Amino acid sequence: MISLKKYLDAPQAGSAVYLESEDSGLLSATLAAYRSALSEMGSCSLNACPALGNSLRQGLGKLEAKLSATVSRGTVEAVEKKVQEQLQDWGKQTAGHYRKQTSEIKEMLIVMSRTAESVGQRDQRAAGQMHEVTTRLEKIATLEDLTQIRASIEKSAGELKTSIDRMTAEGKAAIEELKAEVTTYQAKLEEAELIASRDGLTGLGSRLWVEGQIERRIKSGAPLCVAIIDINGFKPINDEHGHLAGDEVLKQFAGELQSVCRSVDLIGRWGGDEFIIVLDCDLAKAKAKIERLREWVCGSYKIHGRNGPTKLHVDAAIGLAERLRDESMKGLLERADAGMYRDKAAFRAKESTSKP
Repeated sequence: MISLKKYLDAPQAGSAVYLESEDSGLLSATLAAYRSALSEMGSCSLNACPALGNSLRQGLGKLEAKLSATVSRGTVEAVEKKVQEQLQDWGKQTAGHYRKQTSEIKEMLIVMSRTAESVGQRDQRAAGQMHEVTTRLEKIATLEDLTQIRASIEKSAGELKTSIDRMTAEGKAAIEELKAEVTTYQAKLEEAELIASRDGLTGLGSRLWVEGQIERRIKSGAPLCVAIIDINGFKPINDEHGHLAGDEVLKQFAGELQSVCRSVDLIGRWGGDEFIIVLDCDLAKAKAKIERLREWVCGSYKIHGRNGPTKLHVDAAIGLAERLRDESMKGLLERADAGMYRDKAAFRAKESTSKP
């Protein structure tokens, strides 16, 4: 943004920057170059760190859209600050991501190095013993006494067998040790994947895991419906009874969702007091399931608030959407979210008319 500073100090009318035609053209070109730089930074972030680059690209894209040929000083300064914040946050996250990966690779390389070292030492010992046996066998050719030849061959054969047996046993032990190490790392990976796929409070699927499952179903082309559920009036519960009571409501609500849904239905916590259900069916069947769900999960809940056991009436707004042909996950979720907000608005309107 340094290249834009002199234009920001030009005479202004209101909040917009006014320049002579020559300066205005140069500013327009500078803004275009800066927007191009933001776009290129977003693209480069994907190459630098595919796992985290998309979030930075999307953030920079939104900031890029705020810059136009005529801008206000406040807009430029706000965009500059946001760009710095996003780059700093992304840099920290990327550094942590690669530190973790480097640590895991380092541990695996140490295991492989130790195993290779063990195998190398074993092979070196076996090679020395075989060399001794070969030397004895060569000497046999110079012997004339059959008894001595037989004794020498028997001794050499016995030592060779012992060496091979030891080599086999040590090789088996090294392989078993490597298998044990690999099993340990596999268990750690599975544990990490399980933690990432579960919501820590409710035990339901995490948002990231649910999004991955939706993408898989979209690729299969099978019928797909998504329901987004939001608990009505959840903030007053936290304010009046405390956050622990609010957490208790969320856990009970999650349990009710699990009890009414089938094992093949995907249930996740979408964030805060929002939940999501993925149904492998058409819209007609999904509507029937959602109506049964609404009757089941909405009602009386017993919690332990600041003043002891308390009963609460819990309602929820639900938005349901069936995936359209060639529709993206983003479009499907936006329609379900919009439906949920319509349902919430209807609930509030009903509440306001029912009050005296």
